[in-house]
Formats: sequence, structure tokens, C-alpha cells
Amino acid sequence: MSLEVRLKHQLGEILVDVDFKTSSRLTALFGKSGSGKSSITNMIAGLVRPSQGRIVFDSRVLFDSDLSVNIPAHQRRIGYVFQDGLLFPHFTVEQNLNYGRRFNRGVPESSDIIPLLGLAALLKRKPINLSGGEKQRVAIGRALMSNPSLLLMDEPMASLDEARKAEILPYIEILRDEIKIPIIYISHSVEEVMRLAGDVVYIDGGKIIAQGSPQSVQTLRLNRTLNTPIE
Repeated sequence: MSLEVRLKHQLGEILVDVDFKTSSRLTALFGKSGSGKSSITNMIAGLVRPSQGRIVFDSRVLFDSDLSVNIPAHQRRIGYVFQDGLLFPHFTVEQNLNYGRRFNRGVPESSDIIPLLGLAALLKRKPINLSGGEKQRVAIGRALMSNPSLLLMDEPMASLDEARKAEILPYIEILRDEIKIPIIYISHSVEEVMRLAGDVVYIDGGKIIAQGSPQSVQTLRLNRTLNTPIE
């Protein structure tokens, strides 16, 4: 997998201006809330059109402002797992999963995805009867049912308590290690990034502060924090 992202876009008071490449199985966009991570993710997904830039995934140009290329979101073959899952409340788990099939080409076997995420016992339930961790597993399953080439996960554990986070983390590790779908993982949690990521893009104020291994980025982050004067 190779993802090239070069973007410039004004969002309120923040100018998002980033340029990075990654080929990791799981790349983390890391930074504090409001740093521009989700906006960058939405541009990759095709939900927000950048003012300038270029997005290329595995040699396929998804966006290029100079060439006037902008592939619609539904044609990018990108799965998206949102912070709150955004399941359809009137659908059962099974119906939510099957909704993902509407956007796929070459359906992955649900018999593979359902046991992978431990969803067999939940299929007839509705979201109101699921825990936070179960909802996120269903949201991940729905995204996988669309047979994406790339999976975006935007703060998937931000609304979960520690017990539910501990429940979800192993599933994300399985996706990273066993499913051949690269993941862009957005988080402000040092613990999640250190455990999951192979490559980290550290973002602050819409700019890239550093890119590298989780350990190297964490060292830089700590040095910046220690050297920041107290006002």
C-alpha cells in the first residue's frame, strides 16, 4: 500500500497544509483535538474537497487540483469508521452489515467478517441493545462489507470507557495483521498509537510536526512538551 497526501485547505482559523507519504499497514494521524486530523481524513475520503493538493492511493489519483481530478467519495473504495459508529438505529446488526454490500465490488464473505469481529451472537439485535464496544465492532464490520481498498478510522475509541477500549483493541490488531486492507487511524491517544501504529504522522495546528515510528514521534512530543515555556 502506498498513500500520498499533499493538501492545502483553510478551515476556519486553521490552515491545513500537509505533505506526507506512507506505506504502513496502519498509519496513525496523531495530535490533539482540533489539530486538523479529521479534516485531513475527510479530504482523503472525498467528503471535503481541498483547495489545493493531490491524493494518490496505490498509483490511483483520487484528487489533483492541477489536473481537475476529484473522484467522488462513493467511487474511491474507502471504508470509513466514525467515532460514534453511526449505525442505523432502525436496522438490526445484520441489516447494518448488509448495508455495506451496496457499495462493494466483489463482496467479501460475511462468514469471514462475522466471526472475525465476534458478531454472530449480535445479528438480530438493534443498536440500542448493544454496548459501545459492540457498536464499534458492527461499524467496522459494515465498513469491511463494502470491500474497501483503504480503511479510515476516525477516533474509533474516543467515546468508549477503558473496558470497552480493551475489548476493541485486539480486533483492530487483527485487522492490521490479518486483513490485507491498509488503515489510516486517527487518534489523540498516545497509548493507542504506541500499540497499533507502524507509522505516525504527528499533526498540530494543521501542520506536520514529525513523521516516523511511534517511539521517535513520542520522544519528539515529550521534548516539545518539556521545552514549552509555562505562561
